[in-house]
Amino acid sequence: MSRMTLLLSRSDLERLLDVRSCIEELRQGFTAPPPGIDAQRVRTDLPGPGTATALIPGLVDGIPAYTVKVNAKFPSSRPALRGVVCLHDLQSGDLLAVLDSATVTAWRTGLAAALGTDVLARAPEHARTVAVIGAGAQSSLVLAGLAALRRWDRLVVCDLDATRAHAFAEARANEDHRPTAVTADARTAACQADIVVLATWSRSPLLDQGDVRPGAHVTSLGADEPGKVELSPALLKSGRLIVDDTRLALTSGALGTAGLTAADAAGTLGDILRGTIPGRTTDTETTIYTPVGLPWQDLALAWTAYRLARESGTGHHFDFLT
Repeated sequence: MSRMTLLLSRSDLERLLDVRSCIEELRQGFTAPPPGIDAQRVRTDLPGPGTATALIPGLVDGIPAYTVKVNAKFPSSRPALRGVVCLHDLQSGDLLAVLDSATVTAWRTGLAAALGTDVLARAPEHARTVAVIGAGAQSSLVLAGLAALRRWDRLVVCDLDATRAHAFAEARANEDHRPTAVTADARTAACQADIVVLATWSRSPLLDQGDVRPGAHVTSLGADEPGKVELSPALLKSGRLIVDDTRLALTSGALGTAGLTAADAAGTLGDILRGTIPGRTTDTETTIYTPVGLPWQDLALAWTAYRLARESGTGHHFDFLT
């Protein structure tokens, strides 16, 4: 039994992880056989402004480890999410690594969203403008993942904080060399775009049925726990709606919050990637991807980082048993 646990910080993870490689790990996870154990998300309000969340167990067929993630979510803090991902040996339970959960969560959520967006949006020649509503780290990673999968011509940025919106737009313009525009209104951003990405803390709908173009794709990341909502029920019902896990979408995500049923979802992203159901069926339908975020995604990236860290000597070792 190994007593040593590898500690991996945000800077360690950012040095180790690669966008393209992580997307492929996530793609393989979506198509892997299900582990036969339901994913669990446990969330509770705290006295004050925050919530506590735990995700268990992170399991992927072929990976000899599992994860347990514990997060504190405090929307007014920076970063708003803090916690740890514990990586355990699947046979012995040895604590192999403890990783910064804010980084793991941002990468797995953003890159999985980019994958879903690319699969469901129209071909690049017909999807030239991207709108981002919520100019935070999550949106930045969605764009980084999307840039590895397709091209687009123009970016529209919307955020309640004008300074943050302009800084986000300037950073993306300098990196991507694409024209950018900034607006304070979500509907104004959405009506200009072929692809709309929302990553906010909103608890009331930001977009309704008439706010998106025919044939547009919408990815909504904010509806990841009860009470959080970015899209109206009418908009959700008007398009081809795809989730990452139907049961969790009902208990923790957009389906349950909007009062919808499992029948309102066309299926999951895993179904599409496995070829069980089609993605977009016409160029004129609205497609919507609204994931909750799954424990196995934490494992996919944590295991990748752990292997790379051992190969490169990255991180610090600590013995919790002394």
